[in-house]
Formats: sequence, structure tokens, C-alpha cells
Amino acid sequence: MNTAHDSPRNPGSPLRIALTGATGYVGGRLAPRLLASGHQLNCLVRSRQKLESRHWSGDSNVSTFEVDMTDEDSMVESLRGCDVAYYLVHSMQSSRDYARQDDLLANNFARAAETAGVKRIIYLGGLGETGDGLSTHLTSRRQVESALESTSIPVTTLRAAMIIGSGSASFEILRYLVERLPIMVTPKWVSTESQPISVIDVLFYLEACLDSPDSIGRTIDVGGSSIITYRELMKIMAKALGLRKRFVIPVPLLTPRLSSYWIHFVTPVIARIAQPLAEGLSNRVVCRDDIARRMFKHEPLDPAEAIKRALQHETTNEVMTSWMDAGRVPGDPDWSGGKVFIDQRSTTVNADAQSIYEAIRIIGGGHGYYSADWLWHVRGFMDKALGGPGLRRGRRDQRELAFGDALDFWRVLHADPGRRLTLFAEMKLPGTATLEFDIKAPTAAGESPSLVQVARFRPRGLLGILYWYSIKPLHGIVFNGILNGIKREAEATSPSAESGAHTHA
Repeated sequence: MNTAHDSPRNPGSPLRIALTGATGYVGGRLAPRLLASGHQLNCLVRSRQKLESRHWSGDSNVSTFEVDMTDEDSMVESLRGCDVAYYLVHSMQSSRDYARQDDLLANNFARAAETAGVKRIIYLGGLGETGDGLSTHLTSRRQVESALESTSIPVTTLRAAMIIGSGSASFEILRYLVERLPIMVTPKWVSTESQPISVIDVLFYLEACLDSPDSIGRTIDVGGSSIITYRELMKIMAKALGLRKRFVIPVPLLTPRLSSYWIHFVTPVIARIAQPLAEGLSNRVVCRDDIARRMFKHEPLDPAEAIKRALQHETTNEVMTSWMDAGRVPGDPDWSGGKVFIDQRSTTVNADAQSIYEAIRIIGGGHGYYSADWLWHVRGFMDKALGGPGLRRGRRDQRELAFGDALDFWRVLHADPGRRLTLFAEMKLPGTATLEFDIKAPTAAGESPSLVQVARFRPRGLLGILYWYSIKPLHGIVFNGILNGIKREAEATSPSAESGAHTHA
């Protein structure tokens, strides 16, 4: 039973707030907003260590509780004394039977909150037309609403459509499909209407509920400023990415399961997550009224501006920590904004850090790359034929390297003697690549430094993915060759090696 309550506070006064999902996509962005408004947070998490990686977790107004949400009793103490509780939990990524799991967790949470004396629950659910045709994913969202409303605590439910923001699984599926496929054979749901909303607006509504007595005990639809089809969203995304026109060919025979396998192949979103999202896209997800705009006096972003904001971190190439912008923030998946393939190798080197660095910075030019030079020459020839610099550019100095120097088909991005060298690939590639050498100091007395070599490649389009996997079998030869060559050179030329040789002489 859900009974009416008065507003739990005077608008503007600080609250003690319980926050679930604090390490997740929305919760990780909401927390710093709430802290900036002066509220105190009880963060309910599965992993305390994971929360500690968030830049705001050390705030004096943050209390961390490691809880098991399948155990109702374990949550009561963490909720005690809280005025409001945000329920931002979703099991889709952690459980195959996510609908049953979500129902269990929501019931447990509601009962624990009632026992602890929580005055109000705020929940972020999903839009979707009611009826028998509702997808399993959206039906589960409705069941969670019912579970949270099963006690005397009033619940404010915000129902949102697709959230536009880097790291949102639905948004990243859209982004990757458009970026990697100039021609797309799609299911018929590309013509289904939706009302996508920027994560900026979602965060606004979630926080604004705290100062709105009228929102208590209400279910409120929240969406962007426009009703639009998925096909139209694809066009907007292509324009925002600076791509040529994408051709979309709807095929009615593509089921959500088949769609999920295709999404799994083309994007980093796994099929288990993609399938319920694909099912949800078959439902019309549009606000039934404009109560949200009138109640909160807020005009949400249109889809084009929302996508532009979500892609902004592309130009800065950095993680944005501001919760007011929809860039990557702590809590986003590591593939948001563009998948980066990584080949990392390391070895212990019996030499001092400076000797290791000297062995690193002589690579390329006339010296070569320590191993499989014929492969490097083949790659240089191919690059030259494609209009790239190839290997003939060489290097300015055979021993010295500084920021901005050319090195064959590389450019020096970072040169810190005795510590690190980073090279950026200027060769012709279907993507961007860097090669980094990082010298790690020994962790204990008597130990030797270690050398970490990391190759990073961010593919551009489907061709970029195919390129990475086609050359991956050669990595063992090329990258192991460089790493072991540097190790041999450093150990042979280090002062300790020379002194040892004189002693034996």
C-alpha cells in the first residue's frame, strides 16, 4: 500500500539521502550533484573498493555501506535516518534472469526502507506503452515500480526513454552502429517512435524531485523535446560524427535475438545486454503528457544537442569529471566514447631506469626495432604506397628524442627520460594508435625495475576492427621482439653490467 505523505523537508534544506547504484551510470553522476547541494549521502554498494575509485567518495558527507541487497536485514542499518532513498539498481548486466532478480531486490529494498523509517523513495524507470506487447525489459521496470510501491513509503517514479549520454548502453549501441556501418540492414523497429532524453535532463529531474512536494507519490514521464524514430536518430548521429549519409534497410525478419548477436559483433555491448534493449526498441516510448516540463519548469534538450553534448569529450580526448555535462565520468564503461584495443606486455629488467630508457629511445631510424625488422619494412612500404610517411622519414637524432620529434611513421607524444616514452602512429590506419613504454620503479629493496609496453588502437569503423584482428597474430612476434630487445640492450649496457665485466676481467 502506498499512502500520501507530506513533504519530508523544507525545500532547499540538506537531507540525509540513501543512494543505491552509486557506482553505476546514473548514480555515479547524481552523487556529486547531491553533494554539491549540501546533502549527506549513504551509499549502498556491493564493493567499497569500487566506490573509493570515484573522485567524490572521499567527501566528508559520504558514508559507505557494503550491503547484500538479496538480504533485507543487511540494508536496514544503512537506510536508518535517511529522509530519501534513490533506487537506481538494475540487474541486466549481472544476471541472466534479471527480471526475477530485479523484483526480488526491489521488494527487499522497499521493506528494509520501511523498517528503517525512510520517508520517500525516488526511482528511475522506463517509458513504454502499457499492454500485452510490452517487452520483458520494460515489463520488468513496471514490476520494480510495483514492488517499491508495496509499502507505506511514497514513491516518485520517473519513467525515461533512451538516455543519451556516453556510457549509456542504448546510446553506445546507436553510436557504434552508425560509426561502423555505412549500410545497415536493420529490424523494423527503426521506425518506432521514441522520446530520447539527455542524461543532463535525467539528472536535473532526479534532483529537482527533492524540492517538489507535488512529485511525491507520482509517476512522471520524462523525455527530450522531440518525438523521433530510431532511423532519424541514426541520421542525427551520423551528422554529429561528421560521417557521410548512412543507408538504413529495414528487414522485418530480424528478431531481437538476431539483432542482439549483430550488435554484439559490431559494438562492445554483449548480446545478453543487447537483446532486452533491442526488444525494448520495438515498443513506442513516448511521454503521455507534459507534466514534467510544467511541474519542474524545465525545457529539455533536443536530440541533436543531446548527442552533441554526449560526444563533446571526443574533441578534448579526456575524461570529464563535471556532472553538469554529458561526457565520460567515473562510472562509465571503459568503452564509452570509443572502444580501445590494448596489447600490454611487461618484463623485469636487471638494469637501472636510465639504461632502460636509453635502450628504448634508440629504436627506429637506422637502429630498427630489435626484432622482425623485415615486418617493419613491409609495413613501411605499405604505408608509403598508401600515401603515408613510411620508414624513410627516419629520425632527427639517432639517440635523442623530444616531444614532437618524428620517428619513422611515429610522432613523439611524451618523452620523460628514465620514466616514459609515448609514440603516436602517423601511418595510414583505419583508426588511431599509440605505443607506450613505461618504466616502473621496483616496489621493494633488492628488486629490479620493470618495463611495461602498451600498444593501444582505437578503430574507426568496421574496417578498423577487422584490421586489428587481422594483425593480432603478428603481435607476439613484433611486440615481444621489441620488449625483449630493449631488455637485452639495457642489461648489456647498464653500469652494473659494465662493472661486473671489469670485476671478472
